[in-house]
Amino acid sequence: MKGRGTFILSSFALSIVLSGIAALILSSPEDKALRREIAMYEAAYPGLKADVDLESKVVANLNRRDGAIYSGLFLTEAPSADAITAADLIADSDSLSDSFYLNYITTKSERVMKMASLVDSSFADIFRLLEQKADSIPPLTLPLKDMSYAQTGASLGEKQNPFYKKTVQHQGLDIVVPRGTLVWCTADGVVSKVENARDGLGLSVSVRHKGGFVTRYGQLGDTFVEEGRKVKRGEALGTVGVMPGFAPHLHYEVLLRGIPQDPVNHFFASVSPEDYARMLYISGSTLQSMD
Repeated sequence: MKGRGTFILSSFALSIVLSGIAALILSSPEDKALRREIAMYEAAYPGLKADVDLESKVVANLNRRDGAIYSGLFLTEAPSADAITAADLIADSDSLSDSFYLNYITTKSERVMKMASLVDSSFADIFRLLEQKADSIPPLTLPLKDMSYAQTGASLGEKQNPFYKKTVQHQGLDIVVPRGTLVWCTADGVVSKVENARDGLGLSVSVRHKGGFVTRYGQLGDTFVEEGRKVKRGEALGTVGVMPGFAPHLHYEVLLRGIPQDPVNHFFASVSPEDYARMLYISGSTLQSMD
């Protein structure tokens, strides 16, 4: 009896082993294709996860930058948007099924559509904000007509002064332009000061805007306005002049509650994305100011 039981167990075990061998050797084409597909997903998974993690970091950095722009220009917080994370797109699993790819694509598509709707909503929020504060829109236009990125000079920061031949704190943006060129007001406001400045800017005009902004236009040859006068965006304030020892240019400043801002950051709505990127690069990399 004992020998018979041993024979039955041995036969059963042998049949399992033979079935396994047969399954490996005699797999159907569908089984082989499925195994290849799963192996491909397993090989692709680490790369996909790394890409999504990188996207998450980029989106997070953009959110922080947007927050700084909103607080500086629009005096409000940026609309919130959820960043795409690896957890949102890829399930954290040790094994992948044949439906992984379809699930991944479907989930990513849904997230992209959600992000697109958030972008639309963000623009709608911007337009509503501008309508509500129509009389206090920040200075977002160019102080010169048809300004090219090639006219961009040094912006904020420590720059080499051409007159004193030493490093000084530069508080505005130099714009290379011929003498006599008209200078335009960049937002509605009131002329707060017209003076011959002693800080190297020569004849200058300052305009006070709502929201705590002040714009300053230096290196002028002539002025068309006087203190206390209300001015509109696009109104001519004067012309570019030439000071002894300096090349003709406009020195343009933007201050928020007395703190100098980078004027180039206020040009994004007035130039193409390509020119805006070039302006940012040139203004940041130019080490010598013109005044």
